[in-house]
Amino acid sequence: MDMTMDGMPLLDEYQYERRFFCTSMPAELDDGDAPALIIQSHFVHADGYALRVRLTTRALRIAMSADLDARDVLREHRDAFRTATLVVKGPSVGGTRYEASRDIDAQIAASLVLRGGDVVIKNRYTAWIGADGWNIDVFGGLNAPLVIAAAQRSTPVTNLIIPRLCVTEITDEARFSNDELSRRPFSQWADDFARELEREGPSFQQSFGRNTME
Repeated sequence: MDMTMDGMPLLDEYQYERRFFCTSMPAELDDGDAPALIIQSHFVHADGYALRVRLTTRALRIAMSADLDARDVLREHRDAFRTATLVVKGPSVGGTRYEASRDIDAQIAASLVLRGGDVVIKNRYTAWIGADGWNIDVFGGLNAPLVIAAAQRSTPVTNLIIPRLCVTEITDEARFSNDELSRRPFSQWADDFARELEREGPSFQQSFGRNTME
């Protein structure tokens, strides 16, 4: 583990995940508890590199909608956010992405998000599907009604059981990264993507071992 100049740990690792476009969040994966409400601002996002400030809370349950404004939510519920991180990321290559993360003061993080960067708001649900832990992100604001499911492991994600909610794989599609979605939200190109999907059909990468469709 690396250390910063003030002696605080900087968590430094590689992120291994496969990501999939979904049309909806299955009701059976909602256990009734509040999902993690995430508001994050991207201050750098270019050529796959990103610097992000993220705030997270499970004290709120807010439905994602197209008219939701992330900064308005943060202004109204600022004190509910007790967890915050500063993250730097490198480009995603073959489902692998460099990531370094440090916990920061939530009030400082909120002030940064309110003052700048390109903001994303989403609910994150977690579920065990097969042998893997999955994150299902339901986006709000200009990224509604986007839903992305991701399987994450501590090693490359191979021989994956892909659940029915996954329509097509978007693992290395930069336009679906949170960095790009903050700059060019899904609502601006959703119709083009729908036509593309209808024309070309779903696809799943074959370089990660055996895909098993649930």
